[in-house]
Amino acid sequence: MAIIPLAEPRRKPVEPPRGCAVFALGFRPFYLLAALLAVLLLPLWILLLAGAIRLQPALPALLWHGHEMLFGFAAAVIIGFLFTAGKNWTGLATPSGATLAGLAALWLAGRLAMLMAPPWLAALVDLAFLPLAGLALGRVLIRAGSRRNYFVLVMLAALTLANALVHAGANAWLVVSPLLGLHLAIALIAVLCTVIAGRVVPSFTANALRVTTWRHARVDQLAIAATAGSLLVWACDGPAALLGSLALLAALAQAVRCWGWRPLATLRVPLLWILHVSHGWLIVALLILAASAAGWGGSNLAVHVLTVGTISGLILGMITRTALGHTGRLLKAGGIETACYLLLQLALLARVLPSLFWPVAYMPGLHVSATAWALCFALYLWKYVPILWRPRVDGQPG
Repeated sequence: MAIIPLAEPRRKPVEPPRGCAVFALGFRPFYLLAALLAVLLLPLWILLLAGAIRLQPALPALLWHGHEMLFGFAAAVIIGFLFTAGKNWTGLATPSGATLAGLAALWLAGRLAMLMAPPWLAALVDLAFLPLAGLALGRVLIRAGSRRNYFVLVMLAALTLANALVHAGANAWLVVSPLLGLHLAIALIAVLCTVIAGRVVPSFTANALRVTTWRHARVDQLAIAATAGSLLVWACDGPAALLGSLALLAALAQAVRCWGWRPLATLRVPLLWILHVSHGWLIVALLILAASAAGWGGSNLAVHVLTVGTISGLILGMITRTALGHTGRLLKAGGIETACYLLLQLALLARVLPSLFWPVAYMPGLHVSATAWALCFALYLWKYVPILWRPRVDGQPG
């Protein structure tokens, strides 16, 4: 069953709706804010590294970059998506209007605090967002008895704990490495991505292309469990032998699982291939982890394959698809969306390939990656600000 059923628009009203609908449903403000942060984040980080600007984030520059990618950019999209999905799961209203605006303002305050406030204040403001958003979502899920989806509440609580570990480790409030919190967050979000992808990608593909996709519950369970186990062992710096065996098992199970989704059938449909390619990068990351556990290279490459290739790729695919579907538009990617998808692949390759084949090109590759990333989300904003700001074109609520 799809996590967010997306139907083609019934018909347009005689007169297109007017006004502002940015707080009508969760995806609207949080997709906009996440994309805006994405445009600003990497260029600002590059300037910080180069000493071109004088700012003192609440965390050291490298940790701040990683934190904001996960607990700023990714967290905003996750909450926007879950608020929208929660309405479809339960048939009950999720936060909108003033409540949604307040949560969006709290997220924005967290980003500003992480950039300019003292560490204790930044932590206080930043850590408030996920629990409050989770509470708002949890009330809806529990009221509806939507037990199948309670796992997302556990994920949000675990992400909050990971965020707290980053702050506590970076500021020596606990004897723990802040990288533990960052890596746990990557693992949690990657697992959430593969669970959601398993629900939506096969059905999206089958419905759009009229093809038969293959799914098997045991294969899905094995792939998800082995992926979660391997990423947890990696995040906690566990035994290499355990990491290698779990990561290799996860990669093989995910490959079987993904092949059943008919990825080759989607090559001419950008709105679909971005989802398949992005989830495919998870298999690559798992193979990198397995190789590093066997002593063939380091595991650092897996971080960007997971965060840029899998997490950001699936985010980009979903924030285009759901924005179109939930505003009453046809589910079809145009030239701008395709350019965004290709720019994201360029950002990933420019980030990881120099480390593998040409270390002297690391800094130029970093600049190319940051530029491609910023252009990707700038193009998204250019097209989707009017779409997300205005009411649905079919006159329906949401």
